[in-house]
Amino acid sequence: MSTEEARATEGLKLGERTAGVKVCPQSPEWLNVEFKALLDFGMKSQAPLGFGYLGRDGQLIESEGMQLWINCRMTHIACVAYMRGYQKALPMAEHGLKALLGAFHDKEFGGWYSRVELDGKPSNSAASKEAYAHAFVCLAASSLVQAKIPGAQELLDLAIASQLEHWWDPQAGMVVNEISADFSEVDAYRGINAAMHSVEAYQALADVTGDESWADRALLMIDFTVDQAKAHGWRIPEHYNSLWEPDLDYNLDRPADPFRPYGATPGHGFEWARLVLQLALRRGRSDLYAPALELFKRALADGWAADGKPGFVYTTDFEGEVSVAARMHWVLVEAISAANALAQLGVEAEGLDLVALQAQWWAYAEQVLIDSPGRWNHEVNGDGEVVTETWPGMPDIYHAAQATYFPFAELPLSFSGSAAQQRG
Repeated sequence: MSTEEARATEGLKLGERTAGVKVCPQSPEWLNVEFKALLDFGMKSQAPLGFGYLGRDGQLIESEGMQLWINCRMTHIACVAYMRGYQKALPMAEHGLKALLGAFHDKEFGGWYSRVELDGKPSNSAASKEAYAHAFVCLAASSLVQAKIPGAQELLDLAIASQLEHWWDPQAGMVVNEISADFSEVDAYRGINAAMHSVEAYQALADVTGDESWADRALLMIDFTVDQAKAHGWRIPEHYNSLWEPDLDYNLDRPADPFRPYGATPGHGFEWARLVLQLALRRGRSDLYAPALELFKRALADGWAADGKPGFVYTTDFEGEVSVAARMHWVLVEAISAANALAQLGVEAEGLDLVALQAQWWAYAEQVLIDSPGRWNHEVNGDGEVVTETWPGMPDIYHAAQATYFPFAELPLSFSGSAAQQRG
């Protein structure tokens, strides 16, 4: 372990978060080494005008251009890394900010393009704007301000104004999903994926602004999602019409879509469980602990080895039958983080050994998903072989990096809010 990594672990006492009860099986040293390795690999995605899409060889896939969600996630993780003492992350954070105020920002109509080519021109596919990607603009902006990157407040002000003007629907208590490039026409589709990442972003906005109305908005989305999950056997409907009525057959002919897959997604069950716990603790909503556990238990029952082979399947139908059997790396690490959150809060998990589950899943990650430190296979089949039906290459470090940091984080806070507080 390097001197820098030793400093990063100094004073940390994993396993002593809940009255001396062990909550994480991995050592602080291992988690920090992997976090830094992920950052180092993510740095390879830097292009002249932003961050691009990495292939398995660590080179940019030029045909994928630069995608807003990737640019924001790389910027966010760079900020968290910088606040944790990794000085190499500072230029990465500054580069991300420049891209978000530059090539990605729509100077004519406002908001941000979903995709920009490497030469800085908006792609044809950027004809509409997306709540999912705009949520990550809020996350990146919050992290940049927390990291005290010069110029970040301008981005944060723009992101907040955009959320309030275009994305947040106060009548529904949810976010709309997609709007035309000039913001004149709102698409009828509504999606739980965009809502989930808006919950994450609004938590970060509450941290950076001190305005708890953002956390209250997040709780409205959480309450809606919990109600929907409860009505569907704790499987979360992903797709809705403009009245927020679920469409359980949406994308039946495209079950492996990366952002709008058919059926229920166990990985989102885990991710929602973690977010529910964080916001419940923040706002004193202990009534949400039991629903968070139900989301976790359903995702575990439906997802892990559902076809008899190790790993979490991507999706199921609403009877729990496997729809897409591919194993996505992000599902596994969100399961780990959700288990860690339950353990940190001391939630009684009815016979589940939350630390043993984390150990099993980290072992799977090391054996199957991690090619070498920082290089995670994004999609494998039940035999652990790399497949690319949904995710070619290694485009993103966000989920894995957050999982390696989560045991260190202050649970009520966002990742960047926690890093800023610990930095002092």
